[in-house]
Amino acid sequence: MCFKSYNVWNTYSSEDYLNYVNNFSFGLLKLGVKKGDKIATIMLNSPEWNFIDMSLLQIGAIQVPIYPTVSEANYKFIFNDAEIKYVFVSNNEIYQRIKPVLKDAPTIKNVYSIDKIVGVKNWQEILKLGENNITTALKSIKSSISPNYIATIIYTSGTTGTPKGVMLSHNNFISNFLAAATIPDFEMTDRTLSFLPLCHVYERMLNYLFQYFGMSIYYAESIDNLGKNIREIKPHAFGAVPRVLEKTYDKIVRKGRGLKGVKKMIFFWALNLGHRYEMNKANGWWYEFKLKIADLLVFSKWRQALGNHIKLIVSGGATLQPRLARVFCAAGIKIMEGYGLTETSPVIAASSFLPDGYKFGTVGKNLPGVKIKIAEDGEILCKGPGVMLGYYNQPEKTAEVIDKDGWLHTGDIGVLEDGKYLKITDRKKEIFKTSGGKYIAPQVVENKFKESPFIENIMVVGENKHFCAGLILPNFEHLESWCKIKGIEFTTNEAIIKNQIIINRIQREVDTQNTHLDKTEQIKKFVLIADEWSIESGELSPTLKLRRKFVHEKYYDVIDAIYGKT
Repeated sequence: MCFKSYNVWNTYSSEDYLNYVNNFSFGLLKLGVKKGDKIATIMLNSPEWNFIDMSLLQIGAIQVPIYPTVSEANYKFIFNDAEIKYVFVSNNEIYQRIKPVLKDAPTIKNVYSIDKIVGVKNWQEILKLGENNITTALKSIKSSISPNYIATIIYTSGTTGTPKGVMLSHNNFISNFLAAATIPDFEMTDRTLSFLPLCHVYERMLNYLFQYFGMSIYYAESIDNLGKNIREIKPHAFGAVPRVLEKTYDKIVRKGRGLKGVKKMIFFWALNLGHRYEMNKANGWWYEFKLKIADLLVFSKWRQALGNHIKLIVSGGATLQPRLARVFCAAGIKIMEGYGLTETSPVIAASSFLPDGYKFGTVGKNLPGVKIKIAEDGEILCKGPGVMLGYYNQPEKTAEVIDKDGWLHTGDIGVLEDGKYLKITDRKKEIFKTSGGKYIAPQVVENKFKESPFIENIMVVGENKHFCAGLILPNFEHLESWCKIKGIEFTTNEAIIKNQIIINRIQREVDTQNTHLDKTEQIKKFVLIADEWSIESGELSPTLKLRRKFVHEKYYDVIDAIYGKT
């Protein structure tokens, strides 16, 4: 495990890892932590996250990982609902966020920090306590933990209502990463870069998977330093969400637009070729011949930019545009899409690179040991060893999603293409009906519009209205570059979205994408938004999905004005 400090990558060996975990376990036991106690971790990705995680797992304590960015109300709810005994934070910034809530959480005995903070206990104190209190009790505690014993409670982000605590067992995680391990061909000498939050089930499962393969895990300094860290460590794999891949693609295309003459022509010839890519040489020998030329002249440079060692990029958390999967695979950068929920620990289905394991526009086939079926209303149901134990303290909510036959109702709508490839079409709760009685799956429409380099994000609205409209967040980086070429002054985001030339240009993009949609799905009106949408400002969930209710409430007057004029 590797982390960066003062511009130097520091490493922990497997032996170091084991020693830290055992000593920390001894320290926790001496502190009085017992099997079943709930311990909150509000931490950034780091080796220490793993030391604490594994220590809690082997003494039977239950880790409750929490995003650093949740609201005070959610901190208060989780601390009290789970009856948290101890809290571990990474730094002073996180500590200051939870400090006002601590007085309202009577079960919390103490807070420990990884960084040194004046007046706050440090995690090293527990390590030292363990070094001086080695006990044989650990062995008997470990042997008492059954595979179906609860390992963690992960509270959902709570985009609607109070968060629900998903209880996952040791077996839930292990069955999932063992099944996922049948897909890649990783080796002990491979390196991976971790930057998605470990408090999310997706990155956490990948974290266990990479450890299972014996790979070196490098924890990125930050998402802003991602490109720099990739160049430094030249990873063989990493997990990403579609937004990261979209931004990577947009950056590549912007560089292509900056080329001149023949170089620019070759770049876009290769790009268009990549967008038509099919697996298993299905396009025939002439296409494959052209692809080799494109690879030599263009795509090889893409791989070099990613360190030239990439075996696999895992994409999850949201739907990936098929054109991106195609073009990256054409470039020799394998994208493995997966689908799942916190409640399924998490993977239900995933692409593989076996001859029949991949179909663009789908998330692949069910994971070994997992069963999938589609309900009459189109909802995806699943059954398997990854299905959660239930929602903590909420048996009635558990009964709502796990039926009497053991099928978990995912809340997602999908189809099984060719009877085996799962395609996600939308969230059941997000589908809305227009006043004309037509059902609209907004995610499908939004993904089509996000194919435009001018559109960073979009939210489709129109429930109980007679047409669909869109709140469009332009890709301001691309827009600024375009304005420079066209000789248009770009001062601020607020000013540029009022420029009629820009409005007309976005209108052309809307008109183009509308041609690919049914008439009832087409965007008839739109408003350009100047604000950045982020996790911190509330428009995006921690996995960068739209928090529709929040966005709708924030722009209520804007939406009202769209329909008020019709």
